[in-house]
Amino acid sequence: MPENPININGGEMKEPVGAEVVLTHLQKITDTLKGISAIDTTFYKSAQKRLDNLTKPRGSLGKLEEFAKRLVAITEDAMPLLDKKVIFTFAGDHGVAEEGVSAYPSEVTKQMVFNFLTGGAGINVLAKHANAEVVVIDIGVNGNFGEIGGLISKKIVSGTRNIRKGPAMTRDEALKCVEVGIHLAEDYAKKGCKIFGTGEMGIGNTTPSSAIAAVLTGMSVPEVSGRGTGIDDDSLANKIKVIEDAIRINKPTPSDPLDVLSKVGGAEIGGITGLIIGAAAQRVPIVLDGFISTAGALIAYCLEPKTKDYMFAAHNSVERGHKAMLKKIGLDPILNLNLRLGEGTGAALAMLMIEAGLKIYKEMATFGEAGVSSKVQK
Repeated sequence: MPENPININGGEMKEPVGAEVVLTHLQKITDTLKGISAIDTTFYKSAQKRLDNLTKPRGSLGKLEEFAKRLVAITEDAMPLLDKKVIFTFAGDHGVAEEGVSAYPSEVTKQMVFNFLTGGAGINVLAKHANAEVVVIDIGVNGNFGEIGGLISKKIVSGTRNIRKGPAMTRDEALKCVEVGIHLAEDYAKKGCKIFGTGEMGIGNTTPSSAIAAVLTGMSVPEVSGRGTGIDDDSLANKIKVIEDAIRINKPTPSDPLDVLSKVGGAEIGGITGLIIGAAAQRVPIVLDGFISTAGALIAYCLEPKTKDYMFAAHNSVERGHKAMLKKIGLDPILNLNLRLGEGTGAALAMLMIEAGLKIYKEMATFGEAGVSSKVQK
């Protein structure tokens, strides 16, 4: 549990919006958080009993067995299905990009959205390999797409504001971003999707993610800041200074995760936070991609620690702060492939491992079925 109680009504910002509007968005988040149940451990035990009776030494398939047990417990289904997988790629721009924190210009965010929609990005290739659908959401891109097939338009902001000069978003905007993710989780659960993956696209988004990591883990900015898209030493030093300035100027409150999100976060990070909260409330397992996705997961965890039990950490990225956030949540990454692309690519790969664990659990013969002698009992 977090050391301090979470105050989701807190924050020092005074919002230039009607109190009823803010309350409506907050109520949806609060109600969804209340709907998240603790995992029933009896399902772990029943799954373990089957795993121990399969034709192998007990525990010999390591984490694959753990994946299967967790799927059974999350879904409360003795024989769960993973026949419909979906990866949500949230896109949003960041005003802080004007501070030179990325190796790429901001217009790349919009250009990459088009690339996702035409199937030319890394996530498209790996999601196809994992037999997963890719859903692309414009939650905060600085620019309009018009009528374009395949894009879900849920734009809350046209890019966040520069966190070195003030808050990224108003509290109401941050709440709306979280609500977008919750509604997507609800909608796709109703469509029969059995496992979700998180992904994102947003030039400059490792900067707010590092700020979130520093505030919510208590570590120093240099300890949680990396090279993002591949910046050089001088740019990294500048990035660290920008993040330190942003935290000093905005004074995000660690005991209020939504305050942290609004002051130093991003629209796509808020969408991911909501997706995780919504997935947990719907008892749908969710696979976290990399650094930015885990920033959203950390906010979700700080709002409701029970969300952790519904999360799978896809991988440990090369971003310095990723490991710190996973440790804070208490998650062990499935893969360690030196990934740092984002988009949901790590989640797609990890889904293959999770599904492999489920296939072992469901399709491998028991000792009795195979006519194989079990371990000698002493």
